[in-house]
Amino acid sequence: MSDPREAELLHQLRARDAENTRLKEELQRARLEIEDLKQRLDEMARRYFGKSSEQLDPNQLQLLLQELTAPGPAEGKESGPEAAEAPAPRPQKSAPPERERSSRLPEHLPVVEERYVPPEVQLAPEQWRQIGEEVTERLDYTPGRFVRRRIVRPKYVRRDEVDARPVIAPLPPCILERSILTAGLLAQVVVSKYCDHLPLYRQAYIYQSRYGVTISRQSMVQWIEVAADWLRPICEEIRAGVMAQRYVQMDETPIRYLDPGYGRARTGYLWTCRHPAGETVYSWHTSRAATCLEKIVPADFRGKIQCDGYSGYDAFAAGRQQIVLIGCWAHVRRKFYAAHQAHPSSESALVLHRLQKLYQTEAELREVRAGPELRAKVRVAESAPVIEELHLKLLEWKRTHCFLPQSLMGRAIQYALEQWEWLQPFLFDGELEIDNNLVENAIRPTAIGKKNWLFIGDAAAGERAAIIYTLVESCRRHGIDCYEYLRDVFERLPSATNWQVKDLTPAAWSAARRASSDQRAA
Repeated sequence: MSDPREAELLHQLRARDAENTRLKEELQRARLEIEDLKQRLDEMARRYFGKSSEQLDPNQLQLLLQELTAPGPAEGKESGPEAAEAPAPRPQKSAPPERERSSRLPEHLPVVEERYVPPEVQLAPEQWRQIGEEVTERLDYTPGRFVRRRIVRPKYVRRDEVDARPVIAPLPPCILERSILTAGLLAQVVVSKYCDHLPLYRQAYIYQSRYGVTISRQSMVQWIEVAADWLRPICEEIRAGVMAQRYVQMDETPIRYLDPGYGRARTGYLWTCRHPAGETVYSWHTSRAATCLEKIVPADFRGKIQCDGYSGYDAFAAGRQQIVLIGCWAHVRRKFYAAHQAHPSSESALVLHRLQKLYQTEAELREVRAGPELRAKVRVAESAPVIEELHLKLLEWKRTHCFLPQSLMGRAIQYALEQWEWLQPFLFDGELEIDNNLVENAIRPTAIGKKNWLFIGDAAAGERAAIIYTLVESCRRHGIDCYEYLRDVFERLPSATNWQVKDLTPAAWSAARRASSDQRAA
């Protein structure tokens, strides 16, 4: 018969062992939570304060990849399947030959000539003979100026009919009746706000302090509204052209706006839609819900939409057999890049190395200007094996629980596997891009503006901004001066008909200008 005291001590010892085990498990979980929070904090710090470039040194990737290979018989040499499959880094391209030094000053600028004659020559010019001259060119700038455009309309009466009604020429069509506003001034305000990203209150200060012209901010707000109303038909013409394509890229960016009913700024979204070889169109909505896509994408749209992994696109495409979603490899790479920056490892280096091969193939295709058929063949031959190998690795890491699900690497693996079905179609369709970076690049001008004006006035102002940004981006794409275009369009719109709207898009306007220039040259 055992001693009761001994049994009690044994029971207490087992209870303490269980408590120690529980505390160790809690401590391990706390450490993992702290590590996860550190990773998130580092990611946020890099996002806001770090460099935006995602370039990595390929030599560093090769060093980390050596950890995945089995040690060979000779020190410093790689062996094993991974080392055999990993290609050697491509040789660095030789530096291009230096180009001839071009003129420091553009040749198309008008010349203002100033002549300086020595004082002794001015006193007795008949005693001097010019034998040459020294020419020095400098670049000068004359700030924009305001003018008072005075429209004079004489009144006439017939000499033989003194009591008859006077005759006077009608006022030319204007953008806003009974206002001092002209097409040139409106174009200046629009370009300053949406191209140069100057808030209206800064414009008002500049006009007053530099030119002595007082224009209230409230007046300019009204003018922006007038501009958007006039430009709306042109924007809809561009939108119809974009949505008529079988393939578009989409993305959205948050923009804060004021809501008087809530007394604080709320978050709306500027949705961007672009055809890779065509125009870009913006749409404004006060939410990010999938129902917004029902208003953006026409009901009769049939084709492919390339987007990120936001679930709203999945909800929108569900039940619509005519719509096919295409994934974005740039978003996949971005997540593995963040994980690699937080904790460099051989696994994240392997993923980035394989993705680097995909983008090298795309760069070579762009360099030779490959068509859709050639792009599909090269992708199937070179990119498909890389993607298949990468897929097997991701599945293996997930099955063996190499990374915690909430770690940056674990979330990157989960995101890639969830998107895998939509990441494949670009291999077999040469019209598709590997990512939707083109549409993200179209969002950048709005991101620059947000840093200056911080938020927009109200929800209606967001719709006006979407219309004007559509025209501004189209001007940028066609390489035309946005101010020159808007001034001409604002002068022509008051007398234009609905049938003439298609001739006022930046694409048509630019083509007409080139044709007119060619005729004059001929």
